[in-house]
This record gives sequence, C-alpha cells and structure tokens, in this order.
Amino acid sequence: MANSYTDVRELKFHLDHPLMRRIAELKEQNYADAGKYDYAPLDFEDAMDSYDKVLEIVGDINANIIAPNAESVDAEGPHVENGRVRYADRTYENLDATTKAGLNGMTMPRRYGGLSLPVVVYTAANEIVSAGDAGFENVWSLQDCIETLYCFGTEEQRQKYIPRVCAGETMSMDLTEPDAGSDLQSVMLRASFDESENCWRLNGVKRFITNGDSDIHLVLARSEEGTRDGRGLSMFIYDKKSGGVDVRRIENKLGIHGSPTCELTFRNAKAEICGDRKLGLIRYVMSLMNGARLGIAAQSVGIQQAAYEEALAYARDRRQYGREIINFPAVYDMIATIKARLDAGRSLLYQCARYVDIYKALEDIQRSRQLSPEERSEMKKYQRLADAFTPLAKGMNSEYCNQSAYDCIQIHGGSGYMQEYKCQRLYRDARITSIYEGTTQLQVVAALRYITNGTYLNVINDLNAELDERVNAVEDGGKKSEFLAYVERINEMKVALEDCVEFVKLQDNQDVLDFCGRKLYEITAYTIMCQLLLLDTVRCEELFGASLVVFFNHAEAEVARHSKYVHGMNADVLASYMRS
Repeated sequence: MANSYTDVRELKFHLDHPLMRRIAELKEQNYADAGKYDYAPLDFEDAMDSYDKVLEIVGDINANIIAPNAESVDAEGPHVENGRVRYADRTYENLDATTKAGLNGMTMPRRYGGLSLPVVVYTAANEIVSAGDAGFENVWSLQDCIETLYCFGTEEQRQKYIPRVCAGETMSMDLTEPDAGSDLQSVMLRASFDESENCWRLNGVKRFITNGDSDIHLVLARSEEGTRDGRGLSMFIYDKKSGGVDVRRIENKLGIHGSPTCELTFRNAKAEICGDRKLGLIRYVMSLMNGARLGIAAQSVGIQQAAYEEALAYARDRRQYGREIINFPAVYDMIATIKARLDAGRSLLYQCARYVDIYKALEDIQRSRQLSPEERSEMKKYQRLADAFTPLAKGMNSEYCNQSAYDCIQIHGGSGYMQEYKCQRLYRDARITSIYEGTTQLQVVAALRYITNGTYLNVINDLNAELDERVNAVEDGGKKSEFLAYVERINEMKVALEDCVEFVKLQDNQDVLDFCGRKLYEITAYTIMCQLLLLDTVRCEELFGASLVVFFNHAEAEVARHSKYVHGMNADVLASYMRS
C-alpha cells in the first residue's frame, strides 16, 4: 500500500539529522512525561520511533484518502450556506480521518491533549499533506495558530481552547482587510470594551481569511481609539460559538480550491484579548507569521514533490519517436532540475525547522524555570538563526514550487494543459505560495538586514567549518578530493557574496540596496543551499549525489549572473533605469 512518508526516503533522512537528539531532549524536557502518559517516549530512541510512527500514519492517510480525494475537492470546492461555510464533501472525509488518527494539536503539550511533537515532525507532516492536496493542508495545518495562543495567552485560555484544537476543532488567523493587505498597520477592524458584559466587541470586515469560518479565530483589531499605526493593534480570540461573525462570501480563486478564503463581517462579535494590549502587530502577528511562513515553505516543498512525481511518471510512460520521453536530454534536464531544486529547498526547510525547534523548546522551558546562561545563549543563537532562515526557506521554496509546477506541465506537453491531468491543479495551487503569508518581495526585505549586517556570512562560515570537519572525516581519498572541490566552489560563491555586499554598501544609497536586494538574497540562498546539500551528500551520496551536481551548476550560473547585475548598478544607472 502506498505511503507518502515511507515512499519518500528523503523525509526519513531529514528526520534522522544529528541535531534531533538535542531537539528531542529539549522538547521532552529530559523525558519528564514518561510514565504520565501512555504515548510519552522513555528516551531518545523511543522518541524517534514515535516520530517515525506518526509520520507513517500521516503518509498512509495522505496516500490513501487525502490525495485520492483531491480532484473531487478541487472540482466541488466549498460554498456558503446561510452565512456559514460548507466544505466540499470529501474535505469532511479528510478531516474525519485526520481527527480519528489524532493528528491535531501536534506540537501542543500532552497535558492539553496534544502530541508534543517537534516542529521538524510537524513540518514533515505539512509537507506530506501538501503533496496530496495543498488546499486541504491549509485547513488542517492552521491548527498551528494555537502556538501563538499557547505562547501569549493566559493559562485559563490555554485550558479553554487548546484541548478543543487537539480534539479536532479548526482555527484561522484573521489579519488582512480590504484596505490592509501586506500593510497590516492599516488594520481598522474595531475592538471596543463592553463594560456591561466585561468582554471585548469586534466590528468591521476581514478579507482573504484562509479557512475563515473556523471554530476558533485569532483576530488582529484596533483596540486603541484614535490610533492609525501598529501601536494601536491588539490580538483577540473569537469563538464561533459566541456568534456575531458571518461569512459574506468565499473568494473564487485560481487554486487551492479546498480551502475556503473568506470575507468576514464582524457585528458586535464577543471576543477576549490574547496577551497584552498594543502588542498585536508588534509581537503576536510576528509570531503567527513566522510559523505560517515555515508552513508555506513546507507546503511549497510538498507541491514540488508532487510535481516531481507527476513529471517523472509521465516521462517514463509517454513514448514519442519510439522511446520514452525521459530518454530525451531536454526532458531529463527539466526533471533533474526539478529534483535538484527540491532536494536543496528541502534541506533549507528542515534546517530552518530544526533552528525553530531548539529556540522554541528553550522558550517553553523558560516558562517553568530559569534558564542557565548557556541555555539563554543557545536560545538566542537559534532564535536569530530561525529568524534569518525563515525568509530564505519561504521565499526560495515558493519560487521553486512555481517553477517546478510550470516545468511539470511543460513535460506533459499539450496533455498538461488539460483538466484531466493532476499537473494543472498543482500549477494552480502553486501560484499562491509566493504571495500569501508575505510575498517573495517581503521575504527579501526581511532578509536584507541579515545580509548587510553579516549574519548570513557568519552562517556560511559556520557551515564551512562543519563541512571541513565532515569532509575531512571521509575515508575514501578520491571521494574526499571530490567533496573538497565542491567546498572550494562554495568559497568562490561566498567571495562573490562578500564582494556584492561591499559594493552595494559603498554606494551608500538605500534605493540601490533595495533594487539589488533580490539578487543579494538569491546569492545568499544559493550559497547556503549548496552547503546544506553538500552536507547531505556527504551523509548519503546515494540520495543526493545526482542533485548535488545539477544544483551546483545551476547555483554557480545564477550567482555569476546576479553578481554581474549588482556590480553594474549604482545611483546613476538606477536613475536612468527608472526614467526609461
């Protein structure tokens, strides 16, 4: 029987990363739950076995329920009945299967009914479900919103809401409005305190809300009268059981049809504040968005995996001129490039997830006891790394997702343009990944400060030190020489990045920096992905050796192209360009 986890060997490879021992130790707090809960692991080996078994369940449900239902869900889609969302019929089958399997509240502590799984495992589950149906993944994965409530809500709120999510209730984050898309400082949905009922009331409209008729909402609203910027915004919890919110309409979207994207009307909706007033945008949305961006990176990788599988299967089956088209170099080049991007992007995704795991686990420990100086230092280190890697993982993988889905259709030729083939759905679903939860352009903005302040260069130096250690431990002399040649090529990319950053800094012109930002971002990402892919190949050449060759050639060409562009840009050239 098919299984979307065990059939993709790269997933198990990333689950078995050396950092997982530290992650499990922190997440399980030295396995303190052992004996308290039947399913709590006793030690590291038991924890890894538990993680493996959960992903096998996800893989089974995806391969045998979610993926087979995807075309029906895409065709039917959700609709509105009396101000409420009605999912496609088979979406309810998917939800029933995931709920009965206990795949909710995956990262939440066991004391609330959760599975207490690391972010790495939850990220893998997101990837697997996305490969089956990216629209359903949006509905199921928004359980992750509960992380923000767990981090910033009161204990009373945790006990009230987290068990409900762990039992299968759905969530949404209600941020954007008709006049406030990426510019969330412009949010104007009004929150006013009702003295007589001792609660907050929400009034206004939200737009483009994914899974907008969910059971529990986190709502960004303006609590401070007379303000118009981010300092007047707070975060609120709205429970659908309280009433006061109707679905005005569901957007008619290009893709991800299984996920209802709603316009909501709030009319004196009863709500409670989450955390402190005025920190809604400054602190809580940033937490929500970082989690969501990692989720979209996983979704992007899942769609890429599906595109690769579809392209490969079609190319092996389709015959032209007396042979399978996979034997034509032009076709094989596209398939090899899809796989190389997939392997490199996946390495970036799981490296980011591991960083998130370590700092979040230490943050959680800090709620119950004081951290040691070493632990505080470790938490700050991995939080910086997570903050730096999130825009790379989201931006690069969403762009790769779009390109791979495009190439998948091209490999199918005219058939790929027909509705009967899965690749057209993948292409439609992929398009949103580089737009929602922060466009690629916003990911560049988020990464730029880490480019100019040397954070990424420090990361590259640290990864180079790790590469030196790993490569020098290789016993096969010929193989060691081959890997060392790749290390030298990485150093050349690093020098190109240093030169580009220095050149742009010398311009002392913000417009030039912003205009070159995308190029600097991609040079940085290509360099780091080459390092990560080489580390993976040293560990398992059988899985990644072919992708290493293809991706390095691709990355070097892109770095050279971007470097030439950057060095040709200055204020005068920019002014001339803008006038043309």
